Amino acid sequence: MAATLAQTVRQQESKSSRDMGFAICVVVILTAFFLPVPAILIDIGLAFSISLSVLILMVALWIAKPLDFSAFPTVLLLATLLRLSLNVATTRLILSKGSEGYNAAGHVVGGFSQFVMNGDFVIGVIVFIILLTVNFMVIVKGSTRIAEVGARFTLDAIPGKQMAIDADLSAGIIDDREARQRRLELEQESSFFGAMDGASKFVRGDAIAGLIITGVNVFGGMVIGVTRHNMNFSQAADIYTKLSIGDGLVSQIPALIISLAAGLLVSKGGNKGSAQEAIVRQLSGYPRALGIASILIGLMSLMPGLPFLPFAAISALMATASYVIPKRNSEAQRIVDDEKKLSESDKKEEEQNSVKEFLRTSEIELCLGKQLSSAMIVSHSELAHRVAKMRKKFAQLYGFVVPEIKLTDDFSIPAKSYVIKIHGSVVSTYELRIGEVMVLAKNLGRPDFPCDEAQEPAFGMDAYWTQEIFTSELRRAGYSPIDVMSVMLTHLSETIRNNLSQLLSYKDMRALIERLEPEYRKLLDEISPSLISFSGLQSILKLLLAERVSIRNIHLILEAVAEIAPHVRKPEAIVEHVRVRISQQICGDLASEGVLKVIRLGSKWDLAFHQSLKRDNKGDVIEFDIDPRLIEQFAQDSTTIFKPHLDNGERIALVCAPEVRSYVRMIIDRLFPNLPVLSHVEISRGVRIEPIGSIS
Repeated sequence: MAATLAQTVRQQESKSSRDMGFAICVVVILTAFFLPVPAILIDIGLAFSISLSVLILMVALWIAKPLDFSAFPTVLLLATLLRLSLNVATTRLILSKGSEGYNAAGHVVGGFSQFVMNGDFVIGVIVFIILLTVNFMVIVKGSTRIAEVGARFTLDAIPGKQMAIDADLSAGIIDDREARQRRLELEQESSFFGAMDGASKFVRGDAIAGLIITGVNVFGGMVIGVTRHNMNFSQAADIYTKLSIGDGLVSQIPALIISLAAGLLVSKGGNKGSAQEAIVRQLSGYPRALGIASILIGLMSLMPGLPFLPFAAISALMATASYVIPKRNSEAQRIVDDEKKLSESDKKEEEQNSVKEFLRTSEIELCLGKQLSSAMIVSHSELAHRVAKMRKKFAQLYGFVVPEIKLTDDFSIPAKSYVIKIHGSVVSTYELRIGEVMVLAKNLGRPDFPCDEAQEPAFGMDAYWTQEIFTSELRRAGYSPIDVMSVMLTHLSETIRNNLSQLLSYKDMRALIERLEPEYRKLLDEISPSLISFSGLQSILKLLLAERVSIRNIHLILEAVAEIAPHVRKPEAIVEHVRVRISQQICGDLASEGVLKVIRLGSKWDLAFHQSLKRDNKGDVIEFDIDPRLIEQFAQDSTTIFKPHLDNGERIALVCAPEVRSYVRMIIDRLFPNLPVLSHVEISRGVRIEPIGSIS
């Protein structure tokens, strides 16, 4: 505890000393504006100014994004202040001691005046004007414009970015901590580009000040040399012009470097990584461009009057790059793909080995026995193709995509059997005969071939198993032999139909809603959740699918729900109203060539069901109470009338009164799950009714 406290105290003292040192440096810079400074200190200051400008340029080149150098406006202000203070100090020395020679303002200024100008001040003047023009007219003007536009666009985009952060937070994509971090970055970004807009004016003003100070030094120096130091005009012009231009170059070179750094920083935009990475990556990202450029440069090398070697060398370099870069990129992409596949396989293996994977159950699963799985290996691709077609057909018929069907091997079941599971629970199982075909009895009776009696698994019809070699003879005799794969897939299809209501998940329902047109989504917003919740809407869709009523016209279903929801809250009652509204669809799906074959309930059973309804004082049905013996008798009468028609594959429907329809369906469902039960009001206009019997 004591050691931690001592360390904290030392850190605070170190921070305080750094703050004091920084303040003292700023004061020293300001002092140079008013007090004379020795030449040796000016040399140190000018060397530091040049070094600082180079450091700023390197940092601007290597940062990944502009916000990583958010202190740049402050650094730019201090660097400009330092350069101006040194410029004022050198001006004082030039005007006061210029008659002593070229090193009167320090060796740095004298060195630039001799080295750059080569002993001729005219060359120095021209170089200085060129540097000033490049800095002022090109770099400073361009970076100033970019900073202005960047600041304006950044400020205009703040509300949209803020709304995007709030939307991600509301959707749960990010947490509060990340939202605060993003808001902080947004605030820093707006402050940075606003400061850069103002900081660019420092650079512009510095260039103008450098030009004015240099002009003052030249003319003021010549006046002082002639009038105070008794120098002739040519000698004064030579000495003071060289010193002034040398001072201007010493100040303009760091200014040019910092202007370049500012331009690089504000022009970085949305590029990620350092400037070198972005430039090389984007320039070398188009090998064809390099190849065409190589051809053009090669042609230029052959033109008369142009040097061959430089253009030929550059052309060869570009050609080599256009050949090497695609190979390197493809190799890098292959490595990335291999790493991605490896990580995906590791993740998949980890998920399979995790406890959570064992807790996850498939919504639809078809498990094959050992021998059946071996027999299906050859036709596995056909099996997968037919399963995919089955899912597509269900989507067209019933209006939603059933879950993927998982094919697995299960050696714990009999070798020739298969098991169909819904949500991990076994709902159907059957044993096939490999190498044989199934023949439905129907009206043809037993075939004149060696066969064994069986029962078709999907519809429970009488059938026979016989050898596959008799397939041709069976077709000539009028039978329709069915191979084992078709038997299994038909059974699977019918099992899915019987469990459609269990397969419609909340996620599937939300997906259906998302695909609705904007007008119907607005209708849904009006009734939900004030009149009916999303789970209540899911219950209505499940009740429709339980009776194999398609929900493909979900917009009609929503309209019907919106009509009845303000008056009725029970899903069962809402479903009865929905069925009436979509009666044309229901009858159209059941009718064959415009004819709907129906069997009536009969007066006896119609009266029995009505007497079993218990009503309250308002006349609403509150209970269905029927004698169990009547249910047994109704089951016998129903089987007698329905079984012959269903065995022949006829499409028929049972018609009864609207009030008892749901209760009749509840009993019929246990006997004949595929038999639709309609009420009289669900018979749509335009459908021709063909009564074929009644239960009486």
